Parts: sequence; structure tokens; C-alpha cells
Amino acid sequence: MQELLKVIVAGLVEDPSAIEVTEDAPNEEGVIVFHLHVAPEDTGRVIGKQGRIAKAIRVIMRAGAAKNNQKIAVEID
Repeated sequence: MQELLKVIVAGLVEDPSAIEVTEDAPNEEGVIVFHLHVAPEDTGRVIGKQGRIAKAIRVIMRAGAAKNNQKIAVEID
């Protein structure tokens, strides 16, 4: 799932080498949280106008996780 997130975000940012994805252990409800870090100048590109791109990234990631019977959340830091 980390690779999927990196591939999606790499197409959006100008500095793909600055992409960092960290993964938390599942919490009580079984949700795995992915923390996405990009270069400061690319943060707006990943979030998008009114958060539309961030919302789309989260939808794609949840759909991919559903295939593996997982629950995930994506936080953009």
C-alpha cells in the first residue's frame, strides 16, 4: 500500500525524491494510518483546491485496502 501511495503522489509533485510515507501499527479498530510527507512547496499540489485531490487519494487508497480486507487512513503532514 505504501508503494501505491508513493506512485500516486509522485505524479503530482515536482520533487518526487522528497516523498516519505510512514505507516503506523493498526489501532484498536484495525485502522492503519499512513503519514505522507512531501516537500513544503508541493503540499498544496497534494491537497488540491478545497482538498479534492487529497480526498481522491484517500478514496483510491481505501479501495485498494478493501481488496486486502484492511482499513486505512491517509494523513498529509
